Amino acid sequence: MKDIFRIAIDGPSGAGKSTIAKAVASGLGIDYIDTGAMYRAVGYKMNREGVPFEECDELRTMLDSTDIDFVKGDIILDGETVNTLIRTPEVSMLASKCSALPMVREKLVDIQRGMGTRKSVIMDGRDIGTNVLKDAEYKIFLTASAEERARRRFLELQEKGTPQEYDAVLEDIKQRDHNDMTRELNPLAKADDAIELNTDGLGIDEVVQAVLDIIR
Repeated sequence: MKDIFRIAIDGPSGAGKSTIAKAVASGLGIDYIDTGAMYRAVGYKMNREGVPFEECDELRTMLDSTDIDFVKGDIILDGETVNTLIRTPEVSMLASKCSALPMVREKLVDIQRGMGTRKSVIMDGRDIGTNVLKDAEYKIFLTASAEERARRRFLELQEKGTPQEYDAVLEDIKQRDHNDMTRELNPLAKADDAIELNTDGLGIDEVVQAVLDIIR
């Protein structure tokens, strides 16, 4: 194993990518790059500085002076730890808005690639292996049947006290799959050199061990 290596985990919604990636990062002693949190950080900064949500010189200037990093689970925005500041409902909405801006996506992909050149990282998403880290040493496509992913989500919602009908959850999963696979910009797809890992019937510990076995 190289001194510095990159692990890309892609897959459909509800496959457990973030849960597995965090556990693998802990097992290997490397940084987990929460790409979703990066969009939250940008949304938070745009709101704090009053930068408009449109492609403009003001936004570009802000992005040029923006630095984001992860250190031992903390997200660092321009030298400040912002773990709790970006976890509000308001910032969630801002993150969704700014993630649709090509200028923001381009900036964050550049930052993500830069992280992978100076330290070992693991990232998860829809297009990490096919776009963000095309030359990652390890690529895993984590998947499960739509029915299995819906079952997990159904149980999760019950535990949170916000139950939904299973059929509605399943339909939502299928719709997300369609949207992710047919979107114009970097659609969800398995990289040609990725190892597919189907998690149907497997527990979290079993999936983590399978990923570690692939890497080690």
